[in-house]
Amino acid sequence: MLRTEEMILNVGPQHPSTHGVLRLLVTLDGEVIKEATPVIGYLHRGTEKLAEDLNYTQIIPYTDRLDYLSAMTNNYALVHAVESMMELEIPERAEYLRVITMELNRIASHLVWMGTFLLDVGAMSPFLFAFRDREQILDLLNELCGARITFNYMRVGGVKWDAPEGWLRKVKDFVAYMRKKMKEYHRLITGNEIFVQRTKGVGRYDQERAIQYSLSGANLRVTGVKWDLRKDQPYSIYDRFEFDIPTGKTGDLYEKYICRMQEIVESLKIVDQAIEQFPEKGPIMGKVPRVLRVPEGEIYAGIESPRGELGCHIVSKGKDKPWRLKFRRPSFYNLQILPTLLKGENISNLVVILGGIDIVLGEVDG
Repeated sequence: MLRTEEMILNVGPQHPSTHGVLRLLVTLDGEVIKEATPVIGYLHRGTEKLAEDLNYTQIIPYTDRLDYLSAMTNNYALVHAVESMMELEIPERAEYLRVITMELNRIASHLVWMGTFLLDVGAMSPFLFAFRDREQILDLLNELCGARITFNYMRVGGVKWDAPEGWLRKVKDFVAYMRKKMKEYHRLITGNEIFVQRTKGVGRYDQERAIQYSLSGANLRVTGVKWDLRKDQPYSIYDRFEFDIPTGKTGDLYEKYICRMQEIVESLKIVDQAIEQFPEKGPIMGKVPRVLRVPEGEIYAGIESPRGELGCHIVSKGKDKPWRLKFRRPSFYNLQILPTLLKGENISNLVVILGGIDIVLGEVDG
Protein backbone atom coordinates (compact mmCIF):
# COMPACT_ATOMS: atom_id res chain seq x y z
CA MET A 1 0.00 0.00 0.00
CA LEU A 2 1.36 3.40 -0.97
CA ARG A 3 2.11 5.73 1.90
CA THR A 4 2.19 9.49 1.49
CA GLU A 5 3.93 12.03 3.66
CA GLU A 6 1.79 14.66 5.30
CA MET A 7 2.33 18.18 4.04
CA ILE A 8 1.66 21.41 5.92
CA LEU A 9 0.23 24.12 3.68
CA ASN A 10 -0.35 27.81 4.44
CA VAL A 11 -3.57 29.14 2.91
CA GLY A 12 -3.53 32.92 3.31
CA PRO A 13 -3.40 35.41 4.87
CA GLN A 14 -3.02 37.13 1.46
CA HIS A 15 -4.99 34.59 -0.58
CA PRO A 16 -8.09 36.23 -2.15
CA SER A 17 -10.33 33.26 -1.34
CA THR A 18 -9.73 33.56 2.41
CA HIS A 19 -12.16 36.52 2.34
CA GLY A 20 -9.74 38.78 4.15
CA VAL A 21 -6.56 38.39 6.16
CA LEU A 22 -7.29 34.89 7.46
CA ARG A 23 -4.54 32.28 7.57
CA LEU A 24 -5.34 28.58 7.53
CA LEU A 25 -2.64 26.14 8.59
CA VAL A 26 -3.68 23.00 6.70
CA THR A 27 -2.23 19.50 7.16
CA LEU A 28 -2.70 17.43 4.00
CA ASP A 29 -2.42 13.73 3.27
CA GLY A 30 -2.34 13.84 -0.51
CA GLU A 31 -5.38 16.00 -1.32
CA VAL A 32 -7.29 15.14 1.86
CA ILE A 33 -7.34 17.62 4.75
CA LYS A 34 -6.30 15.95 8.00
CA GLU A 35 -6.37 19.11 10.09
CA ALA A 36 -7.04 22.82 9.55
CA THR A 37 -6.22 25.53 12.08
CA PRO A 38 -7.45 29.10 11.54
CA VAL A 39 -4.95 31.78 12.53
CA ILE A 40 -6.64 35.11 13.23
CA GLY A 41 -5.63 38.49 14.59
CA TYR A 42 -4.06 40.16 11.55
CA LEU A 43 -6.82 42.82 11.54
CA HIS A 44 -7.17 43.28 15.31
CA ARG A 45 -7.46 46.95 16.28
CA GLY A 46 -8.61 46.71 19.89
CA THR A 47 -12.00 48.33 19.32
CA GLU A 48 -13.49 47.19 22.62
CA LYS A 49 -10.56 48.51 24.66
CA LEU A 50 -10.40 51.79 22.72
CA ALA A 51 -14.10 52.33 23.49
CA GLU A 52 -13.30 52.73 27.20
CA ASP A 53 -11.66 56.10 26.42
CA LEU A 54 -14.39 57.35 24.08
CA ASN A 55 -17.81 58.78 24.74
CA TYR A 56 -20.73 56.85 23.29
CA THR A 57 -21.12 58.95 20.15
CA GLN A 58 -17.41 58.70 19.40
CA ILE A 59 -17.62 54.88 19.45
CA ILE A 60 -20.10 54.76 16.55
CA PRO A 61 -17.49 55.19 13.74
CA TYR A 62 -15.47 52.34 15.25
CA THR A 63 -18.43 49.98 14.81
CA ASP A 64 -18.41 50.74 11.06
CA ARG A 65 -15.02 49.05 10.84
CA LEU A 66 -16.05 45.75 12.44
CA ASP A 67 -18.41 44.16 9.92
CA TYR A 68 -17.53 46.61 7.17
CA LEU A 69 -20.10 45.03 4.81
CA SER A 70 -22.94 45.85 7.20
CA ALA A 71 -22.06 49.05 9.02
CA MET A 72 -25.70 50.07 9.55
CA THR A 73 -26.45 47.07 11.77
CA ASN A 74 -23.16 47.60 13.64
CA ASN A 75 -24.12 51.21 14.35
CA TYR A 76 -27.54 50.11 15.53
CA ALA A 77 -26.26 47.39 17.88
CA LEU A 78 -24.35 50.00 19.89
CA VAL A 79 -26.97 52.75 19.97
CA HIS A 80 -29.74 50.23 20.73
CA ALA A 81 -27.85 49.05 23.83
CA VAL A 82 -27.24 52.64 25.01
CA GLU A 83 -30.85 53.66 24.36
CA SER A 84 -32.13 50.63 26.27
CA MET A 85 -30.07 51.56 29.32
CA MET A 86 -31.15 55.20 29.14
CA GLU A 87 -34.79 54.25 28.38
CA LEU A 88 -34.95 56.75 25.53
CA GLU A 89 -37.98 57.18 23.31
CA ILE A 90 -37.09 57.05 19.61
CA PRO A 91 -39.16 59.08 17.09
CA GLU A 92 -41.23 57.04 14.62
CA ARG A 93 -39.59 58.55 11.56
CA ALA A 94 -36.14 57.64 12.86
CA GLU A 95 -37.19 54.04 13.54
CA TYR A 96 -38.47 53.61 9.99
CA LEU A 97 -35.29 55.10 8.53
CA ARG A 98 -33.27 52.70 10.67
CA VAL A 99 -35.19 49.66 9.48
CA ILE A 100 -35.03 50.69 5.81
CA THR A 101 -31.28 51.34 5.93
CA MET A 102 -30.52 48.15 7.89
CA GLU A 103 -32.49 45.99 5.47
CA LEU A 104 -30.95 47.66 2.42
CA ASN A 105 -27.55 47.00 3.99
CA ARG A 106 -28.55 43.37 4.62
CA ILE A 107 -29.40 42.96 0.92
CA ALA A 108 -26.10 44.57 -0.11
CA SER A 109 -24.19 42.29 2.27
CA HIS A 110 -25.89 39.15 0.93
CA LEU A 111 -25.15 40.26 -2.63
CA VAL A 112 -21.45 40.54 -1.80
CA TRP A 113 -21.59 37.09 -0.23
CA MET A 114 -23.40 35.57 -3.20
CA GLY A 115 -21.00 37.10 -5.72
CA THR A 116 -17.82 36.11 -3.88
CA PHE A 117 -19.18 32.64 -3.06
CA LEU A 118 -19.88 32.00 -6.74
CA LEU A 119 -16.39 33.27 -7.49
CA ASP A 120 -15.05 30.65 -5.03
CA VAL A 121 -16.99 28.00 -6.93
CA GLY A 122 -15.53 29.25 -10.22
CA ALA A 123 -18.26 31.44 -11.72
CA MET A 124 -17.38 34.99 -12.76
CA SER A 125 -20.62 36.46 -14.16
CA PRO A 126 -22.73 36.32 -10.94
CA PHE A 127 -19.97 38.21 -9.13
CA LEU A 128 -20.21 41.08 -11.63
CA PHE A 129 -24.02 41.10 -11.57
CA ALA A 130 -24.14 41.08 -7.75
CA PHE A 131 -21.81 44.06 -7.51
CA ARG A 132 -23.82 45.87 -10.20
CA ASP A 133 -26.97 45.59 -8.06
CA ARG A 134 -25.15 46.33 -4.80
CA GLU A 135 -23.94 49.57 -6.38
CA GLN A 136 -27.53 50.82 -6.53
CA ILE A 137 -27.91 50.29 -2.77
CA LEU A 138 -24.62 52.07 -2.08
CA ASP A 139 -25.80 55.00 -4.20
CA LEU A 140 -29.00 55.22 -2.15
CA LEU A 141 -27.17 55.08 1.18
CA ASN A 142 -24.57 57.56 -0.09
CA GLU A 143 -27.36 60.00 -0.94
CA LEU A 144 -28.76 59.57 2.57
CA CYS A 145 -25.61 59.82 4.68
CA GLY A 146 -22.68 60.74 2.42
CA ALA A 147 -20.82 57.44 2.70
CA ARG A 148 -20.66 54.19 0.75
CA ILE A 149 -19.35 51.68 3.29
CA THR A 150 -18.59 53.23 6.73
CA PHE A 151 -21.94 54.94 7.11
CA ASN A 152 -21.76 56.38 10.65
CA TYR A 153 -25.50 57.06 10.31
CA MET A 154 -27.13 55.98 13.56
CA ARG A 155 -27.14 58.21 16.63
CA VAL A 156 -28.21 57.61 20.21
CA GLY A 157 -31.81 58.79 20.07
CA GLY A 158 -32.35 58.55 16.31
CA VAL A 159 -30.45 59.08 13.07
CA LYS A 160 -28.08 61.79 11.83
CA TRP A 161 -29.87 62.82 8.61
CA ASP A 162 -33.43 62.75 7.31
CA ALA A 163 -34.32 61.22 3.95
CA PRO A 164 -33.82 63.75 1.13
CA GLU A 165 -36.73 64.61 -1.14
CA GLY A 166 -37.55 61.80 -3.56
CA TRP A 167 -35.30 59.29 -1.77
CA LEU A 168 -38.11 56.96 -0.69
CA ARG A 169 -39.39 56.81 -4.28
CA LYS A 170 -35.92 55.72 -5.41
CA VAL A 171 -35.88 53.02 -2.72
CA LYS A 172 -39.30 51.77 -3.85
CA ASP A 173 -38.08 51.66 -7.45
CA PHE A 174 -35.06 49.65 -6.34
CA VAL A 175 -37.29 47.12 -4.56
CA ALA A 176 -39.23 46.52 -7.78
CA TYR A 177 -35.99 46.30 -9.78
CA MET A 178 -34.39 43.86 -7.35
CA ARG A 179 -37.39 41.53 -7.35
CA LYS A 180 -36.97 41.11 -11.12
CA LYS A 181 -33.24 40.54 -10.74
CA MET A 182 -33.80 37.79 -8.16
CA LYS A 183 -35.62 35.76 -10.81
CA GLU A 184 -32.66 36.25 -13.14
CA TYR A 185 -30.23 35.09 -10.48
CA HIS A 186 -32.22 31.91 -9.94
CA ARG A 187 -32.30 31.21 -13.69
CA LEU A 188 -28.55 31.74 -13.89
CA ILE A 189 -27.37 29.96 -10.73
CA THR A 190 -29.87 27.86 -8.79
CA GLY A 191 -30.27 25.00 -11.24
CA ASN A 192 -26.77 25.20 -12.69
CA GLU A 193 -25.39 21.65 -12.79
CA ILE A 194 -21.81 22.60 -11.88
CA PHE A 195 -22.95 24.80 -8.99
CA VAL A 196 -25.25 22.08 -7.62
CA GLN A 197 -22.47 19.45 -7.84
CA ARG A 198 -20.00 21.71 -6.02
CA THR A 199 -22.36 22.65 -3.17
CA LYS A 200 -25.00 19.94 -2.51
CA GLY A 201 -23.95 17.70 0.36
CA VAL A 202 -20.72 19.68 0.94
CA GLY A 203 -19.91 21.17 4.35
CA ARG A 204 -22.90 19.56 6.07
CA TYR A 205 -23.69 19.67 9.78
CA ASP A 206 -26.81 19.14 11.90
CA GLN A 207 -28.78 21.18 14.43
CA GLU A 208 -26.99 19.73 17.45
CA ARG A 209 -23.56 20.65 16.10
CA ALA A 210 -24.74 24.12 15.05
CA ILE A 211 -25.99 24.82 18.58
CA GLN A 212 -22.84 23.37 20.17
CA TYR A 213 -20.74 25.83 18.17
CA SER A 214 -23.10 28.75 18.98
CA LEU A 215 -23.80 29.41 15.31
CA SER A 216 -26.36 32.04 14.39
CA GLY A 217 -27.90 33.62 11.33
CA ALA A 218 -28.15 31.58 8.14
CA ASN A 219 -25.46 29.21 9.44
CA LEU A 220 -27.91 28.11 12.13
CA ARG A 221 -31.14 28.35 10.14
CA VAL A 222 -29.95 26.00 7.37
CA THR A 223 -30.14 23.13 9.88
CA GLY A 224 -33.86 23.78 10.41
CA VAL A 225 -33.69 26.01 13.50
CA LYS A 226 -36.15 28.84 12.87
CA TRP A 227 -34.46 31.53 14.95
CA ASP A 228 -34.21 35.19 14.00
CA LEU A 229 -34.02 37.95 16.61
CA ARG A 230 -36.18 40.25 14.46
CA LYS A 231 -39.03 37.77 15.06
CA ASP A 232 -38.13 35.93 18.27
CA GLN A 233 -36.88 38.90 20.32
CA PRO A 234 -38.25 41.88 18.35
CA TYR A 235 -36.42 45.20 18.58
CA SER A 236 -36.97 48.57 16.94
CA ILE A 237 -40.31 48.28 15.02
CA TYR A 238 -39.80 44.87 13.40
CA ASP A 239 -42.98 43.56 15.04
CA ARG A 240 -44.98 45.78 12.66
CA PHE A 241 -43.88 43.93 9.53
CA GLU A 242 -44.89 40.64 7.97
CA PHE A 243 -41.97 38.53 6.79
CA ASP A 244 -40.84 34.91 6.93
CA ILE A 245 -37.69 33.28 8.30
CA PRO A 246 -36.15 31.03 5.61
CA THR A 247 -34.75 27.74 6.92
CA GLY A 248 -33.15 24.62 5.48
CA LYS A 249 -32.82 20.97 6.48
CA THR A 250 -29.46 19.52 5.52
CA GLY A 251 -27.08 22.34 6.52
CA ASP A 252 -25.00 22.07 3.33
CA LEU A 253 -23.60 24.84 1.13
CA TYR A 254 -26.45 24.69 -1.37
CA GLU A 255 -29.01 25.41 1.34
CA LYS A 256 -26.88 28.29 2.64
CA TYR A 257 -27.14 29.80 -0.82
CA ILE A 258 -30.92 29.22 -1.01
CA CYS A 259 -31.45 30.57 2.52
CA ARG A 260 -29.56 33.81 1.92
CA MET A 261 -31.25 34.38 -1.43
CA GLN A 262 -34.63 33.97 0.28
CA GLU A 263 -33.52 36.38 3.00
CA ILE A 264 -32.96 39.03 0.32
CA VAL A 265 -36.59 38.55 -0.78
CA GLU A 266 -37.82 38.90 2.83
CA SER A 267 -35.74 42.06 3.32
CA LEU A 268 -37.34 43.52 0.20
CA LYS A 269 -40.74 42.79 1.77
CA ILE A 270 -39.75 44.65 4.95
CA VAL A 271 -38.42 47.67 3.03
CA ASP A 272 -41.60 47.80 0.92
CA GLN A 273 -43.83 47.75 4.02
CA ALA A 274 -41.68 50.34 5.80
CA ILE A 275 -42.02 52.74 2.86
CA GLU A 276 -45.81 52.27 2.85
CA GLN A 277 -46.01 52.97 6.61
CA PHE A 278 -43.42 55.78 6.60
CA PRO A 279 -44.58 58.83 8.65
CA GLU A 280 -45.00 61.95 6.51
CA LYS A 281 -43.66 64.27 9.19
CA GLY A 282 -41.83 64.13 12.47
CA PRO A 283 -38.42 64.50 14.09
CA ILE A 284 -35.50 62.16 13.43
CA MET A 285 -33.89 62.64 16.87
CA GLY A 286 -35.44 62.13 20.28
CA LYS A 287 -34.79 64.20 23.39
CA VAL A 288 -31.22 63.33 24.29
CA PRO A 289 -28.96 65.08 26.82
CA ARG A 290 -26.05 67.04 25.32
CA VAL A 291 -23.66 64.86 27.33
CA LEU A 292 -24.70 61.19 27.32
CA ARG A 293 -24.31 59.63 30.74
CA VAL A 294 -25.56 56.06 30.81
CA PRO A 295 -26.99 55.03 34.21
CA GLU A 296 -24.83 52.72 36.32
CA GLY A 297 -25.42 49.06 35.50
CA GLU A 298 -24.99 46.69 32.61
CA ILE A 299 -26.95 45.43 29.63
CA TYR A 300 -26.70 42.98 26.75
CA ALA A 301 -28.66 43.86 23.62
CA GLY A 302 -28.68 41.52 20.63
CA ILE A 303 -29.84 42.18 17.07
CA GLU A 304 -29.95 40.13 13.84
CA SER A 305 -27.11 41.18 11.53
CA PRO A 306 -26.62 39.62 8.06
CA ARG A 307 -24.19 37.16 9.67
CA GLY A 308 -26.19 36.29 12.79
CA GLU A 309 -26.61 37.52 16.35
CA LEU A 310 -24.66 40.72 16.86
CA GLY A 311 -24.70 41.65 20.54
CA CYS A 312 -23.43 44.61 22.54
CA HIS A 313 -22.65 44.24 26.26
CA ILE A 314 -22.08 47.51 28.11
CA VAL A 315 -21.02 47.92 31.72
CA SER A 316 -21.51 51.50 32.91
CA LYS A 317 -20.33 53.33 36.02
CA GLY A 318 -22.65 56.27 35.30
CA LYS A 319 -20.08 58.27 33.35
CA ASP A 320 -19.97 59.54 29.77
CA LYS A 321 -17.79 56.59 28.73
CA PRO A 322 -18.40 52.84 29.12
CA TRP A 323 -16.45 51.14 31.89
CA ARG A 324 -16.41 48.01 29.72
CA LEU A 325 -17.76 47.24 26.26
CA LYS A 326 -17.91 43.86 24.55
CA PHE A 327 -19.38 42.86 21.20
CA ARG A 328 -20.71 39.40 20.40
CA ARG A 329 -19.38 39.20 16.86
CA PRO A 330 -21.21 36.51 14.83
CA SER A 331 -18.36 36.03 12.32
CA PHE A 332 -16.02 35.10 15.18
CA TYR A 333 -18.40 32.46 16.56
CA ASN A 334 -19.40 31.10 13.15
CA LEU A 335 -15.76 30.64 12.13
CA GLN A 336 -15.17 28.20 15.02
CA ILE A 337 -16.86 25.33 13.19
CA LEU A 338 -14.52 25.56 10.19
CA PRO A 339 -11.84 23.05 11.39
CA THR A 340 -14.58 20.45 12.01
CA LEU A 341 -16.10 20.99 8.56
CA LEU A 342 -12.74 20.76 6.77
CA LYS A 343 -11.46 17.59 8.43
CA GLY A 344 -11.55 14.75 5.89
CA GLU A 345 -12.56 17.03 3.02
CA ASN A 346 -10.72 17.34 -0.27
CA ILE A 347 -8.53 20.46 -0.56
CA SER A 348 -10.65 21.58 -3.54
CA ASN A 349 -13.60 22.12 -1.17
CA LEU A 350 -11.67 24.28 1.30
CA VAL A 351 -12.44 27.69 -0.18
CA VAL A 352 -16.13 26.97 -0.87
CA ILE A 353 -16.72 25.70 2.70
CA LEU A 354 -14.98 28.76 4.10
CA GLY A 355 -16.93 31.03 1.74
CA GLY A 356 -20.22 29.41 2.76
CA ILE A 357 -19.78 30.54 6.37
CA ASP A 358 -19.74 34.22 5.27
CA ILE A 359 -17.18 35.77 7.59
CA VAL A 360 -15.91 39.34 7.68
CA LEU A 361 -12.42 39.49 9.18
CA GLY A 362 -12.91 42.94 10.67
CA GLU A 363 -15.61 41.37 12.83
CA VAL A 364 -13.64 38.19 13.56
CA ASP A 365 -10.61 40.10 14.85
CA GLY A 366 -12.37 43.15 16.33
